[in-house]
Amino acid sequence: MLPSVDGLVFAPVGPAEHGEVDGSTRFAYREQDGVVWASYAGGEIVHGRLVGTRAGDTLKFRYVQLNRGGETAGGHCVSLLSRLPDGRLRLDETWRWESRGGSGTSAVEEVLPDPRRSAPDAMLTGR
Repeated sequence: MLPSVDGLVFAPVGPAEHGEVDGSTRFAYREQDGVVWASYAGGEIVHGRLVGTRAGDTLKFRYVQLNRGGETAGGHCVSLLSRLPDGRLRLDETWRWESRGGSGTSAVEEVLPDPRRSAPDAMLTGR
């Protein structure tokens, strides 16, 4: 099993068809005892939350978000965790909206901390 996603930040590899996240969206993950959750924002997303479980290297969760147009939406996702050649983690996602039509696949990859920043953004720490 790959390491915990607790405290890691992920960014989309590219825009997701039928989705609202893009390369500027950041997901700040937490994990404890098989439970995963995250806050996310950026691009068209003002605020998003996800919560679910991890079994081995598979994450299953539901998400809900508010976009810049003032619309809320939610759905569910199954993600497979893997390790990139450079050591970072990647999540390959299969998702489906529950609040509207549409489904798809996407990927997010771990974002390494920027050593030039003295303190992480409050949204990304979840604290």
